[in-house]
Amino acid sequence: MKKWGIWLGLIVLIGIFVVPEAYAYLTKRNYESEAMTEVPEGYEVATLAGGCFWCMEPPFENLKGVKEVVSGYTGGSEENPTYEEVASGGTEHIESVRVYFDPDTISYEQILDVFWRQINPTDDEGQFVDRGYQYTTAIFYHNEQQKETAEQSKEEIASTEQFGGEIVTPIREAGTFYEAEEYHQDYYKKNELRYDYYRGNSGRDDYLNQVWGEERELDLPKKENIE
Repeated sequence: MKKWGIWLGLIVLIGIFVVPEAYAYLTKRNYESEAMTEVPEGYEVATLAGGCFWCMEPPFENLKGVKEVVSGYTGGSEENPTYEEVASGGTEHIESVRVYFDPDTISYEQILDVFWRQINPTDDEGQFVDRGYQYTTAIFYHNEQQKETAEQSKEEIASTEQFGGEIVTPIREAGTFYEAEEYHQDYYKKNELRYDYYRGNSGRDDYLNQVWGEERELDLPKKENIE
């Protein structure tokens, strides 16, 4: 009986720490996903996909001028997708974040500069340890100005040959964005130990440090107090 208890404990630890998204997969959703349409007055929104949305919230949330970052699903035609459906590749949606920002404090160009420093834009089969279309990258524009800015930003990144390969991140028109389940929002804060373990073993930071070196962190104003 003692041996069985040890094995059971190891299985639980693997599920919680090694594959935290598997842990989330087994967690009951507690509400229906909502289609988000409203943008707070005075703010604009950038919709970006960079693989696991847990990892895409922190780089933006600490920037001055960013009101909120919300994880969700977009890009597909299915209504009210669940995490289980998206993560299994059963929909056309991909994991994404919406960044609500004050354009008088931080520009869309700067948001994109931060975005390129979070991803591998040469990978069209997923991001780092997370594989599949549902974890691919994309920039979803909300108007023609954002489209032009995104295209220019992509061209500039390609011209630097920073990534040593073709930039395959598509630029697509934004569609309906479904907010992810509550347990996914601010996951890096709510489940810091699990998040740190996952991120540390995902290969993301190793890759980004190798590609960007000292240029990985942009000199942008940060919020004074981060909750």
